[in-house]
Amino acid sequence: MSADRALDPAAGRAVGSSTGPAGLSTDPALASSAGLGPGPAEPVLDIRDLSVVYRTPAGDVRAVDRVNLALGVGEVIGLAGESGSGKSTLVYGACRLLRAPALVTSGSVIYGGRRVSRPADLLKLGPDELRRLRWREIAIVFQSAMNALNPVLRVRDQLLDVIHAHLKMPRDEAREKAASLLDLVGIPRSRLRSYPHELSGGMRQRVMIAMALATEPEIVIMDEPTTALDVVVQRDILAQIVELKERLGFSILFITHDLSLLLELADRIAVMYAGQLLEVGTADEIHHEPSHPYTKGLLNSFPSVRGPRRNLAGIPGTPPDLHHPPPGCPFLPRCGYGTAACQEVDMRLLPVATSSDPEHVTACPFILPDTPAPAIGRPLGAFEAGDLSTAGELGP
Repeated sequence: MSADRALDPAAGRAVGSSTGPAGLSTDPALASSAGLGPGPAEPVLDIRDLSVVYRTPAGDVRAVDRVNLALGVGEVIGLAGESGSGKSTLVYGACRLLRAPALVTSGSVIYGGRRVSRPADLLKLGPDELRRLRWREIAIVFQSAMNALNPVLRVRDQLLDVIHAHLKMPRDEAREKAASLLDLVGIPRSRLRSYPHELSGGMRQRVMIAMALATEPEIVIMDEPTTALDVVVQRDILAQIVELKERLGFSILFITHDLSLLLELADRIAVMYAGQLLEVGTADEIHHEPSHPYTKGLLNSFPSVRGPRRNLAGIPGTPPDLHHPPPGCPFLPRCGYGTAACQEVDMRLLPVATSSDPEHVTACPFILPDTPAPAIGRPLGAFEAGDLSTAGELGP
């Protein structure tokens, strides 16, 4: 039996194991003791060489280009980058949630949770198999809770819809579970009868989190869950996410353009730009030892509440046109460190030379964490349209 057919659609259970409906073990401890799911060092989700394009009359737009990313059991990975960098396309493509004209052109997405008999490739699962895995194993907190919730259904009905779709339980038990989910995220049970417009922004976001946790998934994908919330509510939501993760043990893939937020929340951070990963490291490494110029630019674009004052420096320019991406490093037109050699970079992620952690990797082979900043006044993007054959070394 191939890995992409690990769930048997005819029998409604995983082959070769004692499982409940949808091919999922009814007891995670039993699955673990039977040797199911990932081993201690194996990722629960492994995205390998994934590419996604948008088909247009003018040609393909390569929104995600050969991305590799592994999410460990109980780990929080933050995916950071500007709007349009491909963060949501990467995750939705991995979960097969994209519609035409989007098309996954290469790669694999291996899921190896505790309740499946063996790792399965999400890109090869049949419709029935994929439906049983979605939300039961991988749940999503969608961006903008007000738009994600149905405005004409009460909170209780929307929670029950998820429970009945993925869990087989009596109606009374399902109603009690819906109420307990609100308890889990700190919302009074009386709000079960409320419509979304009767809730505050923070409460709507908590309802979305409760909905994502309804089936006790292995992975929760959070797509900018704190967007449009004030900073106080943001902090409350993040604190609750951390508490729930520690209590329930799920893994998190957290998407945001706010790198400062990830420094507090994530175990590892992957920085994405123009559909490619530019740097991956622990939160501490990204904060204190950033290597790629784009990462350095993101860190310099928000103020610090501690330490000496410093000038904020945004990143001039705009991301490249992915109809016709520039050769080599896509950040070159906006990079103050750029040289002619950057046009020949193949964008492979390699270990940072000065880092003791081999998993701290960067796509820039020229810049190190201790490389001095480019000289003040050097025009960023100086090599965008000029003749790079005469470009000098680092510095002015």
